[in-house]
Amino acid sequence: MNTRIATGLMLASTIALAACQKKAPAELPPAPEATSTPAPSSTEPMGPGVGSQQHFVDAVGMANTVVYFDTDRFNIDSEDAAKLQTQAGYFGQYPQLNFTIEGHADERGTREYNLALGERRANAAKNYLVSVGIPANRIRVVSYGKERPVALGSNESAWAQNRRAATIVIN
Repeated sequence: MNTRIATGLMLASTIALAACQKKAPAELPPAPEATSTPAPSSTEPMGPGVGSQQHFVDAVGMANTVVYFDTDRFNIDSEDAAKLQTQAGYFGQYPQLNFTIEGHADERGTREYNLALGERRANAAKNYLVSVGIPANRIRVVSYGKERPVALGSNESAWAQNRRAATIVIN
């Protein structure tokens, strides 16, 4: 009697699994057509130094090239939004420029945690810029975690300076 029940259960589970099997489509959809998108033209001609990190810093101000975060946070507050809005104005004026947002953390926490936190910070800045019209394909994100501090020291002042997302122009 037990073997009949076991056999019946095996047969039922085999039928159930077979019913879940995916079938290949009868016909594949056509490949996407190749379209060439013209490169966006700048609203301002590229002059000497345009596209350099120094030009970016001169245009937006050093204070607007970096956004800072609270401990274990990656949210964009109103002060950060204002800085990123200034950056968006610059990158909107020079659509041929690509750039990197570097995510950083302070020395506390494990290497893995800080790399992940730095990436979330850089992505938060990127997502804000994308939300105000900067194309995502122009923005590269990298996390350095706690590996590249700008302030050395084991105190709140140093930690606050190291919890950041910095924008770097790629020429």
